[in-house]
Amino acid sequence: MKLTHKDYSGSCPKAELLICFGVEGKKPSLPGDVALTKAALDDFKGEARQVRFSDATAGSVSRVALVGLGDAKSVDAEGLRRAAGVAASQAESSGAKSAVIYVDESIAKLADGAEAVGCAIAEGLVMGHYRYDLGKSKPEPLKLAKAQTLAAGSAFRQGVKRGTALAEANCFTRDLQNRAGNQLTPTALAAEARGLARRSDRITCKVLDEAAMKKLGMGLLLGVSAGSHEPAKLIHLVYKPKSKSKGKIALVGKGLTFDAGGISLKPSRGMEDMRFDMSGSAAVLGAFHALASIDVGFEVHGIVPSSENLPDGLATKPGDVHVGMNGTTVEVVNTDAEGRLILADALTYTVTKVKPDTIIDLATLTGAVVMALGHEISGMYATTDALRDALSAAGKAVSERVWPLPLLPEFLENMKGGPADLRNITTPEMGGGSIAGAAFLSHFVGETEWAHLDIAGTAWNQKARDYVGGKGGTGVGTRLLIQYLCHRD
Repeated sequence: MKLTHKDYSGSCPKAELLICFGVEGKKPSLPGDVALTKAALDDFKGEARQVRFSDATAGSVSRVALVGLGDAKSVDAEGLRRAAGVAASQAESSGAKSAVIYVDESIAKLADGAEAVGCAIAEGLVMGHYRYDLGKSKPEPLKLAKAQTLAAGSAFRQGVKRGTALAEANCFTRDLQNRAGNQLTPTALAAEARGLARRSDRITCKVLDEAAMKKLGMGLLLGVSAGSHEPAKLIHLVYKPKSKSKGKIALVGKGLTFDAGGISLKPSRGMEDMRFDMSGSAAVLGAFHALASIDVGFEVHGIVPSSENLPDGLATKPGDVHVGMNGTTVEVVNTDAEGRLILADALTYTVTKVKPDTIIDLATLTGAVVMALGHEISGMYATTDALRDALSAAGKAVSERVWPLPLLPEFLENMKGGPADLRNITTPEMGGGSIAGAAFLSHFVGETEWAHLDIAGTAWNQKARDYVGGKGGTGVGTRLLIQYLCHRD
C-alpha cells in the first residue's frame, strides 16, 4: 500500500472507501461533500476499535467506515495506532483498492497534537496493512493499493511523513526477521545492508569477511561460525547528519541468521523460530532504513556481527577456549550461549574502531528474559541513569516498552573461573540468565556509556495488537532507536 497525504480544503478526493475517526459521545465529522444516513451515524458509538460501514448518500466516495477511538480524554498515540491498524485491515477485508483517511481538526488535537496524531495514524495504517508473503511461490496481491490521509495543516502533514518512514522501516525489519534461515544468510544480510547505503548519500557500508575478522583477532565471533559452511560477516553502516554532528552513537545488533545451538543442540520443537535470532541486527538495519528519510543530529554507526550457529565437525565444542578481539580468553561452556560471544567481539570493535559516545546493543540473548518479563517488555541494562531514562521514554512513546534490570558485578565474578579469563555462562546456582548475559557483555565495553536490550521476548510471538504482533516478527527496536536518536540532546 502506498500512503500519501493531501491537505484538506473542504472536499474529499475520489476513492472507493472513506475512513473517518470518531470519539464517544460525539457524532463523527465528515468531509464537506460526504453524507451518511442518520441511522448509520446514530449506530456509531465511537467506542475504541468499533467499526461501522455504511454506503455514502452523497459525495465522491462509495462507502464510509467509521472507526471508534473511545473516550477523547483517554486517546493517546497507541490508541491512534491501533485504530488506524484496524482501519487498514478492515479496508483490506472490504476489498477496496483505494481509501481516503479523513482526520478532522477535533481528532488532530487529541493526544500530543497534530504532528503526533499524523505520525501515529500513518504508523498504524502502514504497519497494520503489513503481510509477509516473500516465501510464497504465488503470493496473493493485497487489494488496497493506495491510501491517502486528508487533514488540515502542515504539522499533520509532517507527522504523516515521519510516521510513514518509521512504519516502512518497521515493515523492512519484519521482512528481514521473517525470512527463513536459508533465505537470509550472513551474506544475504550484508547485501541488504549494502542496499541501504544505496538509498541515501548520507549512509555508507563496509563488510568485513572472515579473513579481515581473523586479522583483527575476532576469535569469539569466528568460533561461533566455525560449524557453518556459511561465512560470517561483520557489517558496519555509517550515517552522517546533514549538519555538524553532535556526537557518535553506535547501534550494535546480534545477527545470528540461524541458531541451532551448536554442539549444545537446542530441542527440535520450535527450532524453526531460530530464524528470529537475528532480530537485533534487523532492528539496526531497520533504523538505517528510517535514517534514509529522517535526519538526526548524530553520526550513527550500525555494527552487525552475523553468523550461523550449527553443529559440525569443525564446530566449537563445550569446554573449548577462544580468544576475543580484546585479548580476553573465554571458555565456551555452552555453545548455545553464542550471541554474547559474537557481540563481545562486535563491542570491542565498536569501542576501539568507532570510539562512540554511547553504545546501544539489541539481541535476542536469553530465554530467561522471557521468564522475567514475558513477551510485551524488553529487558534493559544501562550503565547511566540518563541513558536508562532516555530509552524508557523512547520505548513508551512508540509502545515498545523496556524495563530496567540490574547490572550486577557478582555475575561477572562468577564467570571468572575455569581454564580461561571468563566462562560464557554462570554456574547453575546463580540463576538470573539475562543478568548473566548482560554482565558478560559489560566486560567488552570499557567505560563507554552503554545499554543492552534483551529483546528475546518481544521480537516475535508478541500479542497481536492491530498493527503489529502475532506469530511473526514484530520489528521491535527500530522505531525505539529512531525515537531515541531524534530526542537525544
